[in-house]
Amino acid sequence: MPSLRSRLVTLYFRIKRAFTPPFSGELDVAKERADTEAMAKQFGHFSGADCTPVTAGGVPAEWIVPEGVTTQRCILCLHGGSFFAGSISTHRSLAANIAAAAGVRALLIDYRLAPEHPFPAGPQDSLAAYLWLLEQGISPESIVIVGDSAGGALVVGLLVTLREQGQPMPAALVLLSPALDLTLDGETWKKNAKSDATLDFAKEKAAVDLYLNGADPRHPLASPLYADLHGLPPTLVQIGSAEVLLSDCTRFAEKAKSAGVDVTLEIWDGMQHEWQFAVGIFPEAKRAVERIGEFIRQRFE
Repeated sequence: MPSLRSRLVTLYFRIKRAFTPPFSGELDVAKERADTEAMAKQFGHFSGADCTPVTAGGVPAEWIVPEGVTTQRCILCLHGGSFFAGSISTHRSLAANIAAAAGVRALLIDYRLAPEHPFPAGPQDSLAAYLWLLEQGISPESIVIVGDSAGGALVVGLLVTLREQGQPMPAALVLLSPALDLTLDGETWKKNAKSDATLDFAKEKAAVDLYLNGADPRHPLASPLYADLHGLPPTLVQIGSAEVLLSDCTRFAEKAKSAGVDVTLEIWDGMQHEWQFAVGIFPEAKRAVERIGEFIRQRFE
């Protein structure tokens, strides 16, 4: 059973949704971005790290190095935000906490966002940042790529591109509540509509439309569920049982396993979308981040 604190946080989101006017059908991008920044400040627990801005293959980025970390091993972090929101500032704490748990440094990038830069700008920036890491002399075996929500789609799309281009693959992937099917046809979009206290179908559909800008939602770089997944490295997927994205993850895990991928799917009882942000607020978030750190360390052994 979920902890009392996690249930209280879920109640907070339910109350917040109850007092929020129904979605009008058109996204106020500026407001949504500001709300995302504010929410990150409220739930982000920063473990402490040295943060240094850098340009990674033309993409604004930040090196996040936890205290005491000296290894060249790293995680490349692709943030979520429904493809039109999120930033280095919203995800700095999550990246730092995962990096600290894994004992490595993190490169967190500010890829271009819709609607100013629709698909495939995000995938292009993700590829540029990864190739930049290789240009710095970091071996692919020393890199794990982490993505949450929309960032999860970018992670798998990036790996499909690397494979098709004959580029070296990273050591592993970590996907947190990933959005892997932009058709939004998964069964839990309906089944978990009431249990998911954070994601709203109409709003996410509007965000997807902004991002795709007319592109096919089944394009493998947009919706990796429709991609050929053979050759991907070991992959950890964490998803909450209350999430509308649950069926994205179960279908992805089944397809990836059928393609010979070493997939670990963790379904966390009662957890909401991206609960890993709430380290310092409830225990499941802390345990999830510790588990991610353990998975990454094992890949580097």
